[in-house]
Amino acid sequence: MIHPQFDPVALSLGSIQVHWYGISYMMAFLLAYGLAWYRSQRREGWSPDMVTDLVFYGMLGVILGGRIGYTLLYSMDKLLENPLYLFKVWEGGMSFHGGFIGVGLAMWYFARKYKKNLFSVLDFIIPCVPTGLLSGRLANYVNVELWGRIPEGGYNWLTYFPHAVTTDANAIHANPELKNLAYAMPQSELSPDLFARLPASTQAFIQQSFESSGAIYLLPRHPSQLYQAMTEGLLMFLLIWWFSSKPRPRMAVTGLFTAGYGISRFFIEFFRQPDAGYELIFGWMSKGQLYCIPMIVIGLGLLMMAYRQQVYDWGRV
Repeated sequence: MIHPQFDPVALSLGSIQVHWYGISYMMAFLLAYGLAWYRSQRREGWSPDMVTDLVFYGMLGVILGGRIGYTLLYSMDKLLENPLYLFKVWEGGMSFHGGFIGVGLAMWYFARKYKKNLFSVLDFIIPCVPTGLLSGRLANYVNVELWGRIPEGGYNWLTYFPHAVTTDANAIHANPELKNLAYAMPQSELSPDLFARLPASTQAFIQQSFESSGAIYLLPRHPSQLYQAMTEGLLMFLLIWWFSSKPRPRMAVTGLFTAGYGISRFFIEFFRQPDAGYELIFGWMSKGQLYCIPMIVIGLGLLMMAYRQQVYDWGRV
């Protein structure tokens, strides 16, 4: 299918524009608050006021950590060229790994404030996190960010992304045989609104292509945003929510999420287009996969420590 070419602006009220990406963050925090409030009613030592503080600190950790992490890990060149790039959040760019560290620091501050064990806090809030990942990945799909790789085998659910037209053209130029897989998209199927939102260089390329051949050539790609929404979001939520619904030793929930996300992300990265400008490590490993390795190791280590120490915060003495 051709990507639906959604308008990233969900609602426009004069000069005020509400983006789907912003709505996804709002939904993520509302869901996290609702789920955390529900859990607080079934755990001693937790109150609605504490949940409000917890979600607020977590929100700051996600936004600040995600943005700072993205600029340091993926866009250092832009940051060095213009330090104000850090604050240009409307241009996109959030890193899960940076947000993960940011939330960890926020939870550390919360634990100190309320004199709680850090891992007790993490074990409490982590089951509420995957719904936010689900919401964020769906926003990535709407915004056409992080599209997937061009597959070697045949699949029935691949997507043509008009936003990737220049990347597809470069791939066809490097490997002309790929043109056999390409879809010649006529100008009538390209949304004028989408065309107006594309960078000037991409607009010029598309216009030239229409004038010379009457079409732009798009390659079928994995909708990796949806893969991540289902694995990191829905499946991780079901797994962690079920796992945390029974008494588990302290650190076990945190360890399972950390290792589970790392494994899930590492696998899905094989279907996701590597970040532009970065060569694959060893010819196959992306930067995202590299950052997942410490998560997998730390998560498995926390699980082993949890079941060795057998310290329970609820349900068992």
